[in-house]
Amino acid sequence: MSKQLYDPNMFNYMWESIVPDEDYIVGTYYIEDVVEDGDFIDHLEQVQRLALEGSTASWMEVSEETPELRQRLASKVLGYYEVPAPRGSKRAVIQLGFPTAAWDVNTNVPMLLLSIAGNCFAFPTNMRLLDIFIPEKLAKKFKGPKFGVPGLRDHLGVYDRPLILQIIKPKMGMTPEETANQVYQSALGGADLVKDDEMTSELDICPFDARLEAVLKALEKAERETGRKTLYMISITDEVDKIQEKARRACANGATGLLLAYSAGPSMLRVLAEDDQITAPILLHVSHMLALLPTINFPVLAKICRLCGADMMLTPSIWSSIPVASLEEALRTTQTMLAPFYHIKPIWTMPGAGIHPGSVEPMLAENGNDMIFMAGGGMLGHPMGYTAGARAFHQAIAAAQAGIPLNIAAQDQPELRAALETWGYRKRPHTRWGYYNMDFHPKFGPKNI
Repeated sequence: MSKQLYDPNMFNYMWESIVPDEDYIVGTYYIEDVVEDGDFIDHLEQVQRLALEGSTASWMEVSEETPELRQRLASKVLGYYEVPAPRGSKRAVIQLGFPTAAWDVNTNVPMLLLSIAGNCFAFPTNMRLLDIFIPEKLAKKFKGPKFGVPGLRDHLGVYDRPLILQIIKPKMGMTPEETANQVYQSALGGADLVKDDEMTSELDICPFDARLEAVLKALEKAERETGRKTLYMISITDEVDKIQEKARRACANGATGLLLAYSAGPSMLRVLAEDDQITAPILLHVSHMLALLPTINFPVLAKICRLCGADMMLTPSIWSSIPVASLEEALRTTQTMLAPFYHIKPIWTMPGAGIHPGSVEPMLAENGNDMIFMAGGGMLGHPMGYTAGARAFHQAIAAAQAGIPLNIAAQDQPELRAALETWGYRKRPHTRWGYYNMDFHPKFGPKNI
Protein backbone atom coordinates (compact mmCIF):
# COMPACT_ATOMS: atom_id res chain seq x y z
CA MET A 1 0.00 0.00 0.00
CA SER A 2 1.39 3.43 -0.93
CA LYS A 3 2.03 5.90 1.84
CA GLN A 4 -0.70 8.47 2.45
CA LEU A 5 0.50 12.02 1.76
CA TYR A 6 -1.13 13.53 4.82
CA ASP A 7 -0.78 11.39 7.92
CA PRO A 8 -4.29 10.57 9.25
CA ASN A 9 -2.76 10.42 12.76
CA MET A 10 -2.36 14.18 12.36
CA PHE A 11 -4.91 15.34 9.78
CA ASN A 12 -8.06 13.35 10.38
CA TYR A 13 -9.08 15.64 13.24
CA MET A 14 -11.31 18.63 13.91
CA TRP A 15 -12.25 20.43 17.13
CA GLU A 16 -15.08 18.00 17.82
CA SER A 17 -12.50 15.22 17.75
CA ILE A 18 -10.56 16.49 20.77
CA VAL A 19 -12.35 19.02 22.98
CA PRO A 20 -14.28 16.64 25.27
CA ASP A 21 -11.19 14.93 26.69
CA GLU A 22 -9.22 18.20 27.22
CA ASP A 23 -5.89 16.67 26.31
CA TYR A 24 -4.64 19.33 23.90
CA ILE A 25 -3.24 22.83 23.92
CA VAL A 26 -4.40 24.42 20.68
CA GLY A 27 -2.38 27.05 18.84
CA THR A 28 -4.00 29.27 16.21
CA TYR A 29 -1.54 30.61 13.62
CA TYR A 30 -1.48 32.79 10.55
CA ILE A 31 0.90 31.39 7.94
CA GLU A 32 1.89 32.77 4.56
CA ASP A 33 4.06 31.07 1.95
CA VAL A 34 5.44 32.42 -1.31
CA VAL A 35 6.80 30.09 -4.00
CA GLU A 36 8.15 32.34 -6.75
CA ASP A 37 9.20 29.66 -9.22
CA GLY A 38 5.99 27.61 -9.41
CA ASP A 39 2.21 27.78 -9.56
CA PHE A 40 1.48 24.67 -7.49
CA ILE A 41 1.73 25.13 -3.72
CA ASP A 42 0.88 22.17 -1.48
CA HIS A 43 0.14 24.14 1.65
CA LEU A 44 -1.02 21.13 3.66
CA GLU A 45 2.45 19.66 3.20
CA GLN A 46 3.90 22.79 4.77
CA VAL A 47 1.40 22.51 7.65
CA GLN A 48 2.41 18.89 8.21
CA ARG A 49 6.07 19.88 8.22
CA LEU A 50 5.75 22.60 10.85
CA ALA A 51 3.26 20.61 12.95
CA LEU A 52 5.64 17.65 13.19
CA GLU A 53 8.49 20.00 14.12
CA GLY A 54 6.49 21.05 17.18
CA SER A 55 6.03 17.49 18.35
CA THR A 56 7.66 14.21 17.31
CA ALA A 57 9.44 14.28 13.96
CA SER A 58 12.66 15.19 12.20
CA TRP A 59 13.22 15.90 8.48
CA MET A 60 13.87 12.18 8.02
CA GLU A 61 11.65 9.38 9.30
CA VAL A 62 13.04 6.93 11.82
CA SER A 63 11.65 3.49 12.55
CA GLU A 64 10.91 4.26 16.20
CA GLU A 65 8.39 6.91 15.21
CA THR A 66 5.53 4.47 14.85
CA PRO A 67 1.91 5.28 13.97
CA GLU A 68 1.06 4.55 17.61
CA LEU A 69 3.62 7.09 18.83
CA ARG A 70 2.30 9.72 16.41
CA GLN A 71 -1.26 8.99 17.47
CA ARG A 72 -0.32 9.72 21.09
CA LEU A 73 2.18 12.58 20.78
CA ALA A 74 2.13 14.19 17.31
CA SER A 75 0.40 17.53 16.74
CA LYS A 76 -3.12 17.38 15.34
CA VAL A 77 -4.30 19.62 12.50
CA LEU A 78 -7.68 20.84 13.75
CA GLY A 79 -8.33 23.54 11.19
CA TYR A 80 -7.08 24.99 7.92
CA TYR A 81 -8.84 28.19 6.83
CA GLU A 82 -7.56 29.60 3.57
CA VAL A 83 -7.23 33.36 3.14
CA PRO A 84 -7.34 34.79 -0.43
CA ALA A 85 -3.79 35.36 -1.66
CA PRO A 86 -2.01 36.56 -4.82
CA ARG A 87 -0.90 34.01 -7.41
CA GLY A 88 2.27 32.25 -6.32
CA SER A 89 1.43 32.40 -2.63
CA LYS A 90 -0.80 30.78 -0.03
CA ARG A 91 -2.21 32.29 3.13
CA ALA A 92 -4.18 30.55 5.85
CA VAL A 93 -5.18 30.48 9.47
CA ILE A 94 -4.42 27.07 10.94
CA GLN A 95 -5.12 25.42 14.29
CA LEU A 96 -2.78 22.82 15.74
CA GLY A 97 -3.50 20.68 18.80
CA PHE A 98 -0.47 19.73 20.91
CA PRO A 99 -1.06 16.67 23.13
CA THR A 100 -0.55 17.42 26.81
CA ALA A 101 0.74 13.84 27.10
CA ALA A 102 4.09 15.32 26.06
CA TRP A 103 4.38 16.77 29.59
CA ASP A 104 2.43 14.19 31.56
CA VAL A 105 4.76 14.09 34.58
CA ASN A 106 6.53 17.45 34.29
CA THR A 107 4.36 20.32 33.09
CA ASN A 108 6.78 23.22 32.72
CA VAL A 109 6.59 26.48 30.81
CA PRO A 110 9.86 26.27 28.84
CA MET A 111 8.93 22.90 27.33
CA LEU A 112 5.38 24.05 26.60
CA LEU A 113 6.69 27.10 24.72
CA LEU A 114 9.04 24.94 22.66
CA SER A 115 6.01 23.19 21.17
CA ILE A 116 3.70 26.10 20.47
CA ALA A 117 6.37 28.67 19.59
CA GLY A 118 9.57 26.90 18.62
CA ASN A 119 11.14 25.60 15.41
CA CYS A 120 7.84 25.86 13.53
CA PHE A 121 8.55 29.56 12.95
CA ALA A 122 11.50 28.66 10.72
CA PHE A 123 9.38 27.19 7.92
CA PRO A 124 6.69 29.54 6.50
CA THR A 125 7.58 32.76 4.73
CA ASN A 126 5.59 34.55 7.45
CA MET A 127 3.98 33.13 10.57
CA ARG A 128 2.29 34.58 13.66
CA LEU A 129 0.84 32.85 16.71
CA LEU A 130 -2.63 34.39 17.14
CA ASP A 131 -4.07 32.53 20.13
CA ILE A 132 -3.68 29.52 22.37
CA PHE A 133 -6.39 27.44 24.00
CA ILE A 134 -5.35 26.06 27.40
CA PRO A 135 -7.51 23.19 28.68
CA GLU A 136 -8.68 23.29 32.29
CA LYS A 137 -6.92 20.00 32.97
CA LEU A 138 -3.58 21.68 32.27
CA ALA A 139 -4.46 25.04 33.84
CA LYS A 140 -5.15 23.29 37.16
CA LYS A 141 -1.41 22.63 37.42
CA PHE A 142 -0.85 26.39 37.67
CA LYS A 143 -1.80 28.59 40.63
CA GLY A 144 -1.94 31.85 38.68
CA PRO A 145 -1.67 35.28 40.35
CA LYS A 146 -1.88 35.60 44.14
CA PHE A 147 -3.77 38.91 44.03
CA GLY A 148 -5.06 39.85 40.60
CA VAL A 149 -7.79 42.47 40.32
CA PRO A 150 -9.89 41.46 43.36
CA GLY A 151 -6.94 40.90 45.69
CA LEU A 152 -5.27 44.22 44.94
CA ARG A 153 -8.57 46.08 45.35
CA ASP A 154 -9.04 44.46 48.75
CA HIS A 155 -5.46 45.27 49.75
CA LEU A 156 -5.82 48.95 48.82
CA GLY A 157 -9.48 49.34 49.78
CA VAL A 158 -10.23 50.90 46.39
CA TYR A 159 -13.27 49.43 44.63
CA ASP A 160 -14.89 52.11 42.48
CA ARG A 161 -12.24 53.41 40.09
CA PRO A 162 -9.09 52.59 38.13
CA LEU A 163 -5.78 52.72 39.98
CA ILE A 164 -3.06 55.34 39.47
CA LEU A 165 0.63 54.43 39.30
CA GLN A 166 3.70 56.67 39.26
CA ILE A 167 6.81 55.46 37.42
CA ILE A 168 10.00 56.55 39.15
CA LYS A 169 12.08 58.78 36.88
CA PRO A 170 14.86 59.16 35.87
CA LYS A 171 15.18 55.48 35.03
CA MET A 172 18.35 55.16 37.10
CA GLY A 173 20.89 57.27 38.98
CA MET A 174 18.94 58.60 41.99
CA THR A 175 19.93 57.85 45.57
CA PRO A 176 17.50 56.05 47.89
CA GLU A 177 16.68 59.38 49.52
CA GLU A 178 15.95 61.11 46.22
CA THR A 179 13.75 58.22 45.16
CA ALA A 180 11.88 58.29 48.47
CA ASN A 181 11.26 62.03 48.25
CA GLN A 182 9.81 61.68 44.76
CA VAL A 183 7.36 58.92 45.62
CA TYR A 184 6.35 60.67 48.84
CA GLN A 185 5.16 63.67 46.83
CA SER A 186 3.14 61.60 44.36
CA ALA A 187 1.64 59.56 47.23
CA LEU A 188 0.39 62.80 48.80
CA GLY A 189 -1.45 63.43 45.54
CA GLY A 190 -3.12 60.01 45.64
CA ALA A 191 -0.91 57.62 43.66
CA ASP A 192 -2.03 54.09 44.55
CA LEU A 193 1.18 52.50 43.29
CA VAL A 194 4.72 53.56 42.48
CA LYS A 195 7.18 51.43 40.59
CA ASP A 196 10.81 51.32 39.66
CA ASP A 197 11.44 51.87 35.99
CA GLU A 198 12.28 48.57 34.31
CA MET A 199 15.79 49.94 33.69
CA THR A 200 16.43 50.70 37.37
CA SER A 201 19.68 48.98 38.26
CA GLU A 202 21.64 48.51 41.47
CA LEU A 203 24.22 51.28 41.36
CA ASP A 204 26.69 51.83 44.16
CA ILE A 205 24.77 54.98 45.14
CA CYS A 206 21.43 53.14 45.26
CA PRO A 207 21.64 49.62 46.78
CA PHE A 208 18.55 47.44 46.58
CA ASP A 209 17.90 47.11 50.33
CA ALA A 210 18.58 50.78 51.07
CA ARG A 211 16.20 51.90 48.32
CA LEU A 212 13.45 49.60 49.59
CA GLU A 213 13.85 50.83 53.16
CA ALA A 214 13.84 54.51 52.22
CA VAL A 215 10.82 54.27 49.94
CA LEU A 216 8.75 52.22 52.40
CA LYS A 217 9.42 54.78 55.15
CA ALA A 218 8.38 57.63 52.86
CA LEU A 219 5.16 55.86 51.87
CA GLU A 220 4.34 55.04 55.49
CA LYS A 221 4.68 58.75 56.28
CA ALA A 222 2.40 59.66 53.38
CA GLU A 223 -0.18 57.12 54.55
CA ARG A 224 -0.21 58.63 58.02
CA GLU A 225 -0.87 62.05 56.50
CA THR A 226 -3.48 61.05 53.89
CA GLY A 227 -5.04 57.86 55.18
CA ARG A 228 -4.39 56.25 51.77
CA LYS A 229 -2.12 53.30 51.12
CA THR A 230 0.49 53.40 48.34
CA LEU A 231 2.35 50.26 47.23
CA TYR A 232 5.93 50.24 45.94
CA MET A 233 6.83 47.79 43.17
CA ILE A 234 10.59 47.29 43.54
CA SER A 235 12.52 45.77 40.65
CA ILE A 236 13.88 42.28 41.30
CA THR A 237 15.01 41.57 37.72
CA ASP A 238 18.37 39.80 37.85
CA GLU A 239 20.06 36.54 36.93
CA VAL A 240 17.65 33.63 37.33
CA ASP A 241 19.51 32.12 40.29
CA LYS A 242 19.25 35.42 42.22
CA ILE A 243 15.68 36.56 41.59
CA GLN A 244 13.85 34.27 43.99
CA GLU A 245 16.20 35.02 46.88
CA LYS A 246 15.95 38.75 46.18
CA ALA A 247 12.15 38.58 46.11
CA ARG A 248 12.01 36.61 49.35
CA ARG A 249 14.38 39.05 51.03
CA ALA A 250 12.34 42.01 49.86
CA CYS A 251 9.11 40.50 51.19
CA ALA A 252 10.76 39.66 54.51
CA ASN A 253 11.77 43.34 54.73
CA GLY A 254 8.22 44.52 54.13
CA ALA A 255 8.06 44.94 50.35
CA THR A 256 4.55 45.76 49.14
CA GLY A 257 5.12 44.91 45.48
CA LEU A 258 7.61 43.42 43.05
CA LEU A 259 8.53 44.30 39.47
CA LEU A 260 9.84 41.60 37.15
CA ALA A 261 10.85 42.19 33.53
CA TYR A 262 9.75 39.67 30.92
CA SER A 263 13.41 39.17 29.98
CA ALA A 264 13.68 36.94 33.06
CA GLY A 265 11.08 34.64 31.48
CA PRO A 266 7.54 33.43 32.24
CA SER A 267 8.95 30.38 34.00
CA MET A 268 10.62 32.64 36.57
CA LEU A 269 7.33 34.48 36.97
CA ARG A 270 5.59 31.21 37.80
CA VAL A 271 8.26 30.29 40.37
CA LEU A 272 7.74 33.60 42.19
CA ALA A 273 3.93 33.49 42.05
CA GLU A 274 3.80 29.97 43.49
CA ASP A 275 6.31 30.66 46.31
CA ASP A 276 4.51 31.00 49.67
CA GLN A 277 7.34 33.16 51.03
CA ILE A 278 6.69 35.80 48.37
CA THR A 279 3.72 37.74 49.67
CA ALA A 280 3.65 40.85 47.46
CA PRO A 281 1.83 41.38 44.14
CA ILE A 282 3.93 41.09 40.99
CA LEU A 283 4.01 43.66 38.20
CA LEU A 284 5.31 42.20 34.94
CA HIS A 285 7.14 44.64 32.66
CA VAL A 286 6.86 43.74 28.98
CA SER A 287 9.75 45.70 27.41
CA HIS A 288 11.68 42.61 26.27
CA MET A 289 8.41 41.01 25.18
CA LEU A 290 8.00 43.60 22.42
CA ALA A 291 10.69 41.84 20.39
CA LEU A 292 8.32 38.85 20.06
CA LEU A 293 5.36 40.76 18.62
CA PRO A 294 6.15 40.18 14.93
CA THR A 295 5.60 36.46 15.54
CA ILE A 296 3.34 36.24 18.61
CA ASN A 297 0.12 38.14 19.22
CA PHE A 298 0.06 40.26 22.41
CA PRO A 299 -3.07 38.53 23.83
CA VAL A 300 -1.22 35.19 23.66
CA LEU A 301 1.67 36.61 25.68
CA ALA A 302 -0.78 38.14 28.16
CA LYS A 303 -2.58 34.82 28.60
CA ILE A 304 0.69 33.01 29.30
CA CYS A 305 1.78 35.66 31.83
CA ARG A 306 -1.61 35.56 33.55
CA LEU A 307 -1.41 31.78 33.80
CA CYS A 308 2.10 32.05 35.23
CA GLY A 309 1.10 34.50 37.95
CA ALA A 310 1.39 38.18 36.97
CA ASP A 311 -0.97 40.34 39.04
CA MET A 312 -0.63 43.24 36.59
CA MET A 313 1.28 43.87 33.40
CA LEU A 314 1.92 46.62 30.89
CA THR A 315 -0.26 46.48 27.81
CA PRO A 316 -0.35 48.26 24.44
CA SER A 317 -2.53 51.24 23.58
CA ILE A 318 -3.00 53.47 20.57
CA TRP A 319 -2.77 56.42 23.00
CA SER A 320 0.77 55.41 23.93
CA SER A 321 4.06 57.07 22.96
CA ILE A 322 5.25 53.54 22.09
CA PRO A 323 2.51 52.19 19.78
CA VAL A 324 3.25 48.50 19.24
CA ALA A 325 -0.16 47.04 18.35
CA SER A 326 -3.39 47.92 16.60
CA LEU A 327 -6.41 49.18 18.51
CA GLU A 328 -8.06 45.77 18.22
CA GLU A 329 -5.00 43.79 19.37
CA ALA A 330 -4.47 46.20 22.26
CA LEU A 331 -8.06 45.98 23.49
CA ARG A 332 -8.22 42.23 22.96
CA THR A 333 -5.20 42.03 25.27
CA THR A 334 -7.14 43.81 28.02
CA GLN A 335 -10.18 41.61 27.44
CA THR A 336 -8.03 38.46 27.64
CA MET A 337 -6.63 39.58 30.99
CA LEU A 338 -10.10 40.12 32.46
CA ALA A 339 -12.04 37.25 30.87
CA PRO A 340 -13.10 34.22 32.98
CA PHE A 341 -10.23 31.71 32.94
CA TYR A 342 -11.05 28.70 35.15
CA HIS A 343 -9.62 29.36 38.64
CA ILE A 344 -7.08 31.92 37.39
CA LYS A 345 -7.81 35.43 38.75
CA PRO A 346 -8.32 38.37 36.36
CA ILE A 347 -5.32 40.69 36.26
CA TRP A 348 -4.74 44.43 35.85
CA THR A 349 -4.16 45.93 32.44
CA MET A 350 -1.72 48.86 32.32
CA PRO A 351 -1.84 50.62 28.94
CA GLY A 352 1.40 52.49 29.06
CA ALA A 353 3.98 54.98 27.80
CA GLY A 354 3.26 58.65 27.35
CA ILE A 355 0.02 58.63 29.37
CA HIS A 356 -1.22 61.88 30.95
CA PRO A 357 -4.53 63.13 32.43
CA GLY A 358 -5.78 64.24 29.01
CA SER A 359 -5.66 60.59 27.89
CA VAL A 360 -7.99 59.36 30.65
CA GLU A 361 -11.39 59.78 28.99
CA PRO A 362 -10.89 57.56 25.90
CA MET A 363 -8.74 55.02 27.74
CA LEU A 364 -11.29 54.55 30.50
CA ALA A 365 -14.05 54.11 27.90
CA GLU A 366 -11.98 51.46 26.11
CA ASN A 367 -10.75 49.46 29.11
CA GLY A 368 -13.22 49.96 31.97
CA ASN A 369 -12.49 50.48 35.65
CA ASP A 370 -10.22 47.47 36.14
CA MET A 371 -7.15 49.17 34.71
CA ILE A 372 -4.13 51.08 35.99
CA PHE A 373 -3.23 54.51 34.68
CA MET A 374 0.54 54.62 34.90
CA ALA A 375 2.61 57.70 34.23
CA GLY A 376 6.17 58.88 34.54
CA GLY A 377 6.59 62.14 32.68
CA GLY A 378 2.81 62.54 32.45
CA MET A 379 2.70 62.90 36.25
CA LEU A 380 6.16 64.11 37.24
CA GLY A 381 6.26 66.66 34.42
CA HIS A 382 3.19 68.50 35.74
CA PRO A 383 4.00 72.23 35.93
CA MET A 384 2.64 72.44 39.50
CA GLY A 385 4.74 69.52 40.77
CA TYR A 386 4.49 65.81 41.52
CA THR A 387 1.61 66.01 44.00
CA ALA A 388 -0.46 68.04 41.56
CA GLY A 389 0.40 65.54 38.81
CA ALA A 390 -1.19 62.71 40.79
CA ARG A 391 -4.20 64.84 41.75
CA ALA A 392 -4.81 65.71 38.10
CA PHE A 393 -5.24 62.00 37.33
CA HIS A 394 -7.79 61.64 40.14
CA GLN A 395 -9.69 64.65 38.83
CA ALA A 396 -9.66 63.33 35.27
CA ILE A 397 -10.91 59.90 36.35
CA ALA A 398 -13.71 61.37 38.47
CA ALA A 399 -14.85 63.58 35.60
CA ALA A 400 -14.74 60.76 33.05
CA GLN A 401 -16.71 58.46 35.35
CA ALA A 402 -19.32 61.19 35.80
CA GLY A 403 -19.55 61.78 32.05
CA ILE A 404 -18.21 65.35 32.33
CA PRO A 405 -15.85 66.39 29.51
CA LEU A 406 -12.39 67.01 30.93
CA ASN A 407 -12.16 70.53 29.53
CA ILE A 408 -15.36 71.40 31.43
CA ALA A 409 -14.22 69.70 34.65
CA ALA A 410 -10.90 71.51 34.47
CA GLN A 411 -12.50 74.95 34.74
CA ASP A 412 -12.56 74.84 38.55
CA GLN A 413 -9.71 72.33 39.13
CA PRO A 414 -6.31 73.99 38.64
CA GLU A 415 -4.32 70.74 38.64
CA LEU A 416 -6.37 69.23 35.81
CA ARG A 417 -6.47 72.53 33.92
CA ALA A 418 -2.67 72.81 34.04
CA ALA A 419 -2.30 69.21 32.82
CA LEU A 420 -4.61 69.80 29.84
CA GLU A 421 -2.84 73.05 29.00
CA THR A 422 0.48 71.18 29.05
CA TRP A 423 -0.38 67.95 27.22
CA GLY A 424 -3.76 68.47 25.60
CA TYR A 425 -7.08 66.67 25.70
CA ARG A 426 -7.61 63.47 23.71
CA LYS A 427 -10.93 62.71 22.00
CA ARG A 428 -11.64 59.31 20.48
CA PRO A 429 -12.68 59.21 16.79
CA HIS A 430 -15.89 57.36 15.87
CA THR A 431 -16.65 54.98 13.02
CA ARG A 432 -20.15 55.45 11.57
CA TRP A 433 -21.27 51.87 11.04
CA GLY A 434 -24.38 50.46 9.44
CA TYR A 435 -25.49 53.11 6.95
CA TYR A 436 -24.55 54.16 3.43
CA ASN A 437 -22.64 57.19 4.75
CA MET A 438 -22.89 59.88 7.42
CA ASP A 439 -25.63 61.77 5.57
CA PHE A 440 -27.97 58.77 5.92
CA HIS A 441 -27.25 58.01 9.59
CA PRO A 442 -30.05 59.11 11.97
CA LYS A 443 -27.53 60.22 14.59
CA PHE A 444 -25.12 62.10 12.35
CA GLY A 445 -27.10 63.09 9.23
CA PRO A 446 -28.45 66.60 8.56
CA LYS A 447 -31.70 67.50 10.32
CA ASN A 448 -34.50 68.79 8.08
CA ILE A 449 -35.93 71.36 10.44
